[in-house]
Amino acid sequence: MEVNCNQWRREQPFFRRLLQWLDILDPTTLLASNKEIENAQTLLQDSLPSLKEMVKNEKIKQALKLTLSSVHPDTGDVLPTVFRASGEFYSIFVSFLSCISLLQDPFTPLAVPLVVAMLLPHRGMKPALFWQFLFQSYSAGYNLTNRNKTTCKDENVSLQQGFLLVGAATYTTCLGVFPQFMMNRYTSNSPIVHTVFRKILPVPVLAIASALNVAIVRGIEFDKGIEVVDKNGNVVGISQLAGTKAIKETAFSRAVLVGTTVAAPNILVSYLQRTNFIRRFPLALAPFRHVMTAIVFGLMVPISFSLYPQTGKIKRDNLEPLIQSATTEDSLYYNRGL
Repeated sequence: MEVNCNQWRREQPFFRRLLQWLDILDPTTLLASNKEIENAQTLLQDSLPSLKEMVKNEKIKQALKLTLSSVHPDTGDVLPTVFRASGEFYSIFVSFLSCISLLQDPFTPLAVPLVVAMLLPHRGMKPALFWQFLFQSYSAGYNLTNRNKTTCKDENVSLQQGFLLVGAATYTTCLGVFPQFMMNRYTSNSPIVHTVFRKILPVPVLAIASALNVAIVRGIEFDKGIEVVDKNGNVVGISQLAGTKAIKETAFSRAVLVGTTVAAPNILVSYLQRTNFIRRFPLALAPFRHVMTAIVFGLMVPISFSLYPQTGKIKRDNLEPLIQSATTEDSLYYNRGL
């Protein structure tokens, strides 16, 4: 969609990108119907010349926010509700509210969204595998829906893409439950062993699993490449190098999101375990961990999305010779995906 691409192509520092994402992640946009989103697209297309300057019309601002949160920038298609960025942010808000129920019933992890349930200290492999697989499957679907689609705008999910989707969920699930497997296989009362496999090892393992999920699902972008455009939005060519850069940036941002979500509550819990309050009321530690996991994840969603511009920039000298010869521009642009 031209309006969305033009908006994302504006170069902004990290803080400005963060503010923009906080605005786009407004969960009220999930209430908009497909008809309302299509009307917003029409309004923006009719107002395209005025968008080159500072937007002052409140109606146009709302339409822009709605399309940025609900429409794929490459195809102009409305994204499924569960795979929109605001949908992910909203699920974390719900998880924060759901965690309150753990104070009354600590045995109801089904009331907690996937990210919290995945990080529960499971006692066996079956629940660990179940929640890990659900989380990684959702992540794979999210990565597939929000990938760069410039070379497959009119294609349905191919058989190859389906295999990649299943493989990503399966492989990353096995990797994600590795610390739990080690805990079950080598049971020990040693505090050091418990700390390593319960608190330290899950941080890099789950961060790598999340990055690997992105890389596998979007692996076709390595092979087919993605479109690169000039500053006016004109397509210059299809680049595998730009596709590789887009995947690396997205994978790193996802690793930061999940890794921080795992690490921060563990650090806070380790500190609280030494306080007099937790020594007197040890049962309060578990609900606190779940609430903190939800809060940290919710805070990290817009931060991780803002680490790199949504429209990436790559120097012409770093692209394939064929593309270098097709333009005189110093830098070209591409949709990074999400």
